[in-house]
Amino acid sequence: MSPMFEQIAAASVAILHLLVAASITAHVLLTKRDIGSSIGWIGIGWLAPFAGGLLYLVFGVNRVTRRAQRLRPRRPIGGPRHVTPRTEPEDKHLLPLERAALRITQRPAEPGNRIEILHQGDEAYPRMIEAIRAAEHTIALSSYIFRADQAGQGFIEALIDAHGRGVTVRVLLDGIGSGYFHAPAAGRLRRGGVPTAQFMHSPLPWRMPFLNLRTHKKILCVDGRIGFTGGLNIGDENVLERDPRVKVRDTHFAVEGPIVSQLVEAFAEDWLFATGEALDGGGWFPSLHPAGAVTARVVTSGPDEDLEKIEFLALQAIGLADTSLSIMTPYFLPDERMITGLALAAMRGVAVDIIIPAESNHGFMDWAMRAQIGPLLAAGCRIWRNPPPFDHSKLMTIDGAWSLVGSANWDMRSFRLNFELNMALSSPEFAREIEALMAAKRIDRLTGNDLDRRSLPVRLRDAGIRLLLPYL
Repeated sequence: MSPMFEQIAAASVAILHLLVAASITAHVLLTKRDIGSSIGWIGIGWLAPFAGGLLYLVFGVNRVTRRAQRLRPRRPIGGPRHVTPRTEPEDKHLLPLERAALRITQRPAEPGNRIEILHQGDEAYPRMIEAIRAAEHTIALSSYIFRADQAGQGFIEALIDAHGRGVTVRVLLDGIGSGYFHAPAAGRLRRGGVPTAQFMHSPLPWRMPFLNLRTHKKILCVDGRIGFTGGLNIGDENVLERDPRVKVRDTHFAVEGPIVSQLVEAFAEDWLFATGEALDGGGWFPSLHPAGAVTARVVTSGPDEDLEKIEFLALQAIGLADTSLSIMTPYFLPDERMITGLALAAMRGVAVDIIIPAESNHGFMDWAMRAQIGPLLAAGCRIWRNPPPFDHSKLMTIDGAWSLVGSANWDMRSFRLNFELNMALSSPEFAREIEALMAAKRIDRLTGNDLDRRSLPVRLRDAGIRLLLPYL
């Protein structure tokens, strides 16, 4: 190879690298809001020739918003349903929260709902399978994890049986959480004739640029009248009475009343996004009547037009808390604005209690959490470690009157990268149930001294992992 050719090749590579890095920089500057994340991507683009461009293409570019906007005009409106009268919250100091929630979610608060707490798969799975077996018209099921183990097989058989007797069944599983290279539950459902989609999944690498953007929602709606949602995936680890090798505690909710229509709408939007098929009509959206005393609203969040909605609603609730604020989450890695909001609540005299697992199922999340919570402890927040088994529940209450429950963890992945679904619930009676559940988990209080006793290598490790906060 001649020296001149080598010089031309080297110059061409250098120019190409400059073009790729400059393109990444321009795209980041125009589309990214988070400064730390922006600096990180720009640095990768310039310091890692070509590899940085590939990483940004796979992990950094959000094509979901564009696709969602393209499908949005076709979103299902739903069929005729009973319209319940709008009510203001009983506690007037929460009226600004109601106004903000309506503005953030673009969904009304629906009074007249019955919400029942279900613990683990031990209580939830039998109720869910019973509802599937009693279905007459439609079944919608969405899950992040759906295993084809003993627990999953019960659902698979019930869904296939419902499809066989003429019920319209639609199942949406996450393209990574329920198996990317091998998804046995999806395969068995399809072989049984059940229409089953994998959310943002493709065997072709160039068609799968969404490794970070997962549907973390858990929804089951039967005949448009009975709903189940919360934090519970489908797998043997959630059935503690069977003494599985890996045990996971969780909290799920059975739902009846007008709010079920919003759960169906949330599923229908995701199904349309994944498949292009619109779900509509009385089988999906029947007329609904009051079934209880809880006022509820569905809150969806994701990297599309629903960006940061759950986080914004939680921030508004934190800012309005007057006497008490309780949070329970399996992963606690909020950003600085959330930490500031919680710290300010404690400083103004709100009793702030945060319950986390003593050991989560991801050790690096625990390391990063320990490097993140110092300001909260200094401000007077109380942080409690809940002993094993690992608890996957996601719960929040303020002032014994308002609750936020669902699928979203308190970390940046759930708040900004995943597609999540929570319910905002206005009911003092229900809030007291959730508070009692959380109070029983306050076992071991974490203190500043516990953090100070960490050795220097451990503190350096924790602080280093914390730098990955936008990606954990």
